[in-house]
Amino acid sequence: MFFQLFWTYLKIGTFTLGGGYAMLPLIQREVVERKAWIDEEEFLNMIALAQAAPGLIAVNSAIFIGWRVGGWRGVCGAVLGAVLPSFLIILVIAMVFTEWKNLPSVEAAFKGIRPAVVALIAAPLFKMAKAAKITWLTALVPVAVALLIWLLHVNPVWVILATIALTIGVVAINGAHKK
Repeated sequence: MFFQLFWTYLKIGTFTLGGGYAMLPLIQREVVERKAWIDEEEFLNMIALAQAAPGLIAVNSAIFIGWRVGGWRGVCGAVLGAVLPSFLIILVIAMVFTEWKNLPSVEAAFKGIRPAVVALIAAPLFKMAKAAKITWLTALVPVAVALLIWLLHVNPVWVILATIALTIGVVAINGAHKK
């Protein structure tokens, strides 16, 4: 199982631009649709946990999937596969970038990649929202949070703590009404 997880995450990590969020649709395709290691609902729960845990979402998801599928050996294979491509690519770029960073073609390439990376991040967000049955009212929450952080410069830590407290309150109230 080590090598299957390693190879799966190595392919995903090698061919994904834009970081962990851009990796999510590829991870979903591999672990849910192709390999059926987990189902769609468990994948959505894993994303929620991976986002809430400290660290990179790609590594957190690799830990979750690796543990679920292969225990400690699975964790080692998935995490190594997820981080090795980025590590090697960044190492090579760091060695040569200092000499090429001011070339107009290099600057143009980075400006051209930015919109594609935004699209790679936005596409899985819409797909996950649809799978999670997000309503327009629920969708207002992340928009409001983004505006609070961006326009009013509210510290994200306070937003997270307030969201946790609010969620606990709503769940408690709903639980009390069901009894």
